[in-house]
Order: sequence, then structure tokens, then C-alpha cells
Amino acid sequence: MGPRIPNVYHFVFGLAPQREPLHLMHYLCLASCLAVNRPDAIHFHYQHEPFGPWWERIRPQLELRRLAPDAFVSGYAYIDPSVARFRYAHLADFARLQILLAEGGIYADMDTLFLRPPPSDWFDSPFILGHEAPPANAEGGSLCNAWIASAPGAEFARAWLAASYDAFDGSWSNHSTLLPYRLSRELPDHIAIQPKTAFYALDWTRRGLASLFLDMVVLPADAVSLHLWSHLWFDPARVDFLHFHKGALTPDYIAFADTTYARAARRFLPADCPVDAGRYRRQRAGLALRYPLRALATRLGLR
Repeated sequence: MGPRIPNVYHFVFGLAPQREPLHLMHYLCLASCLAVNRPDAIHFHYQHEPFGPWWERIRPQLELRRLAPDAFVSGYAYIDPSVARFRYAHLADFARLQILLAEGGIYADMDTLFLRPPPSDWFDSPFILGHEAPPANAEGGSLCNAWIASAPGAEFARAWLAASYDAFDGSWSNHSTLLPYRLSRELPDHIAIQPKTAFYALDWTRRGLASLFLDMVVLPADAVSLHLWSHLWFDPARVDFLHFHKGALTPDYIAFADTTYARAARRFLPADCPVDAGRYRRQRAGLALRYPLRALATRLGLR
């Protein structure tokens, strides 16, 4: 038997300048990791350190690691300038594999909420990924890189990182989710693949996002964590999926909303955080008034 996966969690963040305080969603990610997984350590890898009240609360419980961005991605010439603004995400794609190959452990995106610890036998696997709903144009399946577990020096991590430089084309999925699926067909003995329900029970579709943030659904019994797909809704200017955005994800929302995410995250909200039910009701009504067509479509199930 080879090396075990250590109970160390890695997060990569701040690969672009930080212009706003750390958001509550990110705090709840880290707080839920600490409470649920009881890791031996959380290594927070960053280039630009976060700031703000939520950061000051969680920072003492993290081991901070300054990160040197990958030279290949840093110098990549994007054809489409609208995609170039996501360079920070591509830098994180490469950083997570480099870190896991060198140190082993569990990587998760910062828009994760942890629900229960991984089964103990997972730590004997060399490498773990989970299925996700593939993009519409994908040939075959997709293994999402938002949650990865790896033993130090894992062969699958080595092969994926090496192949990523050739597969990288500036797109969101080719190197990050479609490539590992293809490699899993070539290296089946070097990876344990978990079902979609383990990490991605609610997917990136409009219905999946509405089920996370606007509705209440029962999660599968094997759900270890929830991925929140924040690139599709976090920005207030983006309401093509639903009328929920970072401004609506407040302590009041976590404390009082009857939704899948709010209920699951509630236990990680600090006890001394001031909340107000009336303020939440006003916030919810104001959001619906600001985006009436999207709110109506949600109520009618046109997602």
C-alpha cells in the first residue's frame, strides 16, 4: 500500500488583488471545514492576502502559505479578452495540482460547504475525484476539480499536471474537468471516482442553483460537501441564472432563510453574529422587486 491521503486541507485564494473584504460565503467554507473535518491543518495558499472582519475571525486558525503563480499560465496569451479576466481561476487550477503532488491532502474550492467528514477508507485511496454534470458540448464525462484528494506523489496527480500544459486552451473545462475524465479511462487503477452526489448533488444548472439558495431540498445521505458554483451567481451584475447574488448572502439570510444552503450553513454562523428576521424579510422582498422577471420565473419553475 502506498502513502495515505493526509487529513490536511488546502485552499487556494487571492490570485488576483483583493478589492473587497472576505465574504461570508468564504468564511463559512473555512469554518465548516474546521468543524466538520477536524483537519490536522488547513493550509491557505495565497498571493494577495484577504482582509476584513470575516478574515480576521478565521485567519488565526489557518496556516498561511504565500504562493508563486505558475509561469505558464501567468504568461498565457488569451485570444478572448473576456476570458482573460479569469486568469486567477486558471492559476488556481495548476496550483492545486502542484500542491497536492508535493504534499498530498484534500483540496477544495472556497465556494464549498462541508457537511460531513469523508469516509475513513477514502484516505487509503491514491487519488479521489467526483463526477459532475458535464458541459453540453462534452464528449464523455466530467470529473470536477473543485474537490480533490491525493496522496503525496500520486501518479494520477503527476499525469494530470503534466498533461494540463498541453490541454490548456484558455477555456474553463478542457484541462480542469474533461482532461481528468479522459485520464481516468487510461489510469483506472490510480483513481477512486465518487458519484456526483458526494460533492455536486446540486449542479450548476439554474434548477440546481435555485435548489441551493432559494428552495429547500433533502440532500443525499452520501453528500460530503456542497459546491456552490459561485462564478455563476456571485457577481450582482450576473442574474442570468437566478436573482440571488453575494449581496443576498448575509448573516440574516443564513440565520432565517428556509433554503438548502442556509439550513446547512447555519450551524457555522458565529453565535455572536447579530441577525434580524425582519431585516431578512425586507431583504428578500427587495431582491424580488429588483429582479421581478427572474423572481417570477423562479416561482413558476422556469429555470
